[in-house]
Amino acid sequence: MSRPSTALLVLAAFVMLLFPSTASAHVTVSPGTAEPGGYARVVFRVPNERADASTTRLEVSFPSDHRFSSVSVQPVPGWTATTRKEKSDSPAGAGEHGSGEVVTGIVWEGGTVQAGQFQEFPVSMGKLPQKDTKLVFKAVQTYSSGEVVRWIDVQQDGGLRPEHPAPVLSVAAPPLAAAPAARVDTLGRVLGAAGLLGALVAVGLALTTRRRSSAPADSVEVQEKTPENEAVRV
Repeated sequence: MSRPSTALLVLAAFVMLLFPSTASAHVTVSPGTAEPGGYARVVFRVPNERADASTTRLEVSFPSDHRFSSVSVQPVPGWTATTRKEKSDSPAGAGEHGSGEVVTGIVWEGGTVQAGQFQEFPVSMGKLPQKDTKLVFKAVQTYSSGEVVRWIDVQQDGGLRPEHPAPVLSVAAPPLAAAPAARVDTLGRVLGAAGLLGALVAVGLALTTRRRSSAPADSVEVQEKTPENEAVRV
């Protein structure tokens, strides 16, 4: 192989490392973490990976091991959202609203995501599980060409990243070290302020003592002049 050909191959590999192809993009959920037991506002981000077709439909299936009784979508211009529900067999499925229904998925359609673009679909959902866990939202992306890409693969712990990973929301409590660290920082500020105040008081006392010691004595007894005293001086 000639030197120019080798140089071109090296350059091509370097460019691929710096600028990965759009095939590495996938449907994601952001933010990727949420606190247990509450409500979360997440965004499903959908990139268009085809240069000759646009994305026309997105279907997101909610995790079957944890159904949500409260789900609402933020309107996205040009898109129509349809929430799919089913009756819950569990009393807990009624949630706060007492409807007895849970959400199984959401379908967005009617709009388009052109080549080189992405679209975000905001969703509010709750309540989240009370314990640390991972929620998998399987997504199906449909193109104007009729192609369907299923982002449904679940990555195993320690395993390789799958070709079509499903969006995953990690439910986890914030680190406990954050609260003690905040308390230590506050205590340090209080102690620092107290030390500064003590130093100012000490300086003030020192200046007061110095002024008193340098002032002329005003309590010296003045001896009255008398004939007896004058006689003694002679």
